[in-house]
This record gives sequence, structure tokens and C-alpha cells, in this order.
Amino acid sequence: MNAEQLTEVVLPGKVEPEELRIRHGAVPAPGPGQVLLRMEATGVSFAEQQMRRGRYFDQPPFPFVPGYDLVGTVEATGDGVGRGLAGTRVAALVKVGGWASHVLVDAADVVPVPAGVGAAEAETLVVNGITAWQMLHRKARVRAGQTVLVHGANGGVGSVLVQLARAAGARVIGTASARHHDALRARGVTPVDYRSGNVAAQVRVLAPGGLDAVFDHVGGPGIIDSWRLLAPGGTLVAYGTAATRDDTGSQQLPVLKLLGRVWLWNALPNRRRACFYNVWAWRALAKDRFRARLRADLTEVFAALRRGDITPQIAAELPLARVAEAMRLAESGTVAGKVVLTP
Repeated sequence: MNAEQLTEVVLPGKVEPEELRIRHGAVPAPGPGQVLLRMEATGVSFAEQQMRRGRYFDQPPFPFVPGYDLVGTVEATGDGVGRGLAGTRVAALVKVGGWASHVLVDAADVVPVPAGVGAAEAETLVVNGITAWQMLHRKARVRAGQTVLVHGANGGVGSVLVQLARAAGARVIGTASARHHDALRARGVTPVDYRSGNVAAQVRVLAPGGLDAVFDHVGGPGIIDSWRLLAPGGTLVAYGTAATRDDTGSQQLPVLKLLGRVWLWNALPNRRRACFYNVWAWRALAKDRFRARLRADLTEVFAALRRGDITPQIAAELPLARVAEAMRLAESGTVAGKVVLTP
């Protein structure tokens, strides 16, 4: 380990992707309860794209190392950590710090990656898989025979969500641009072109009785349409937008507006429900329960991958040194799946 060198990507401020910095240093040693992961795959998600603009809620002050999640091999363990973890491939959700060759993580936060699953494949399903699984099964509690709408069905979370919903026996309608429709149809999803006009009207034709669940990452005025599309007993799950700030850097006003709407909708006697989803929402209040649920749910996601319920979507694999190119590609809106970074 002494011969190795730490390589990490630093986000120095609100900069263009080309202004991200590569920094080298000594490989850290794990402290009590920690493991040192040698990163095999990390990725560019919605969170890092917003952090680059200073728009992600609760991001650390600049400069810092981004990287929401990663997959790696346990290279060293700290005091109090069972030696059985050493040499195993694991996944971890870290929020920041993943864009590095070596990452320190609490041992309680790692989840074993099943044998036969590649690092890049597993990486596409860490934050995206946990988000999709928890929204589908813990928030909306979708059952076989129900009809759901997934906005951004070709995106990182959306592509996993539609596959898990189909595996649960649900009928799925998904919004995406026309170039992604054939891929959605191949997965049993009924596509709707969000660029071709009134999406709500198109969905009503497909589901005249209303929807059992709507998953909306867009927010804004369109969230009212998402609510109105629900059938009695249906659930609207809003995500993504609640974790970002507006163009002025303020998160308070848009979130307060959304909270007010959700409170009002839930107070109405119409047997419909609206909720936010954020993977970190209650970690500070119940850390042990949060960890246990995260481990259980990511284990379920990996099991679904092994069963063939999910096909990982790797948009591209690029080395960490080409992070600017990777971020540009992820932000281009031209790719399906996740852009993965490797050492």
C-alpha cells in the first residue's frame, strides 16, 4: 500500500468541467470502524452535475472531492472491523468523495457485490438502484396489475425504475424523447414523447382510469399534472428536484412551495397521496435503521440484477483522468444509462 498513490478529482468551485482538478497524495489509512476501498468504478450522477453549479442541497463548501457512490475492493481494514472483509468487492453510498482512487468508508456502510457482477455494472445500480427500489417498494408500494408513470424513463434512475416496476408486474408508461422509444418498448414500457405536446393528455388516453403511481423528477409546474393524473389511492413520488437549489442559489423558496402543495394535497379527502423522496432524508435521525435499510435494499437490487430483472445501462466508461469529458457526456442529454469512471 505504501507504494500506491492517491489520485482524486477536486471540484474547486462553480466551474466548467474542464476546470476540475486532479490531485495526488498519500493513500490514507483506515481508522477504527473504517475500511479503505480501492475504487474500481464510480460515476457521474445528477448530484455531481448539480454540485458543479453549487445547486445541490447540503453539499460541502468548495473545494471538495465529488463522487456520490462507488464500487471497490477492500484493501485495508481499521480496528474493530472483521478481517473477512479484506479483499472483497463492495459498494458504498458516500454522497461525496467517490471520485478518487482510494476512499475511506465506514465498514457499516458497505454492501457486498455478488460474485460474477462486474464493478461497472454494480456501480450503475448503487444510488440509482437504491433510489428506484425505495421509491417503488417503500414509498409507492406498487403491486402487480397497477399502472405507473415514470418521467425520464431512459435516465439513470428512470431506467432502473421501469425495469423494477415491470418485474413487480406493473404496467409502465414512460416519458422520454423519441429516440429512446424503441429501447423502452423492448422493456415492455409504453413510451410517451415529452417533447410532442401535452404529456398529461397523452397519458390520460393510455390510462383513462388514472395512475396508481407517478414518479416525477422534474418538479416545477408539471408536478400539478402528475398529481391530477393519479387515480384514487394513487401515490405521487417527487424526487431529485427537492435536493437542488434554484438559479439564485436558494433552496428555501421552491422547496417551501412544493411542501405547501404536498401538505395541501395530502389534507384533501381524495384518497391520493404525495410525498418527497431523498435517500438521505432521515439518516441523521435514525442512523442504524438507515444503514440497515440501505444494506437490505441494495442487496435486493443486486439480487434483481442476478435474476435478470435489471439490465445495467452503462452509457460509457472513462478513466478518472478524463472526468471533464465524462461530465460533459453525462450532462449532454444524449446518452441512456450512467457514465462510469474507472481508475
